[in-house]
Amino acid sequence: MAITFHQQGIPFQLKEKNKHKAWLRRFVETHGKRTGDIAFIFTSNELLLQMNREYLNHNYFTDVITFDYTDESGVSGDVFISVDQVRINAGQFGTRESGELRRVMVHGVLHLLGFRDESDEEKRRMRILEEEALHLWSKEV
Repeated sequence: MAITFHQQGIPFQLKEKNKHKAWLRRFVETHGKRTGDIAFIFTSNELLLQMNREYLNHNYFTDVITFDYTDESGVSGDVFISVDQVRINAGQFGTRESGELRRVMVHGVLHLLGFRDESDEEKRRMRILEEEALHLWSKEV
């Protein structure tokens, strides 16, 4: 089972790939699950908007779309991330792009773990879990 990183239609390379893999595996394990095959695909706002329209019937930009393939063998799926939107978010929230990217990555993993963010309460819970994951990152590095 593997965590992989790809780019689609944009020039982007994730730094510290092995640290990201170890961090994400550890995060999944803290939820009592095994890591299956998780692919992160870094792309543009335009592609994610197109996917949001096609697969979710939403007509707005988003930072992450997750396709969940989790089964009894492990937490698995495809996590598409708009690098454009991550940059916009970082500017809006006054955070570093690298930290915002990790937050969005783990947000996708949380969806694979079964967490949702439709209600205000679910959104608050997701934010708490994202912060826990970012704290775990600081221990990994």
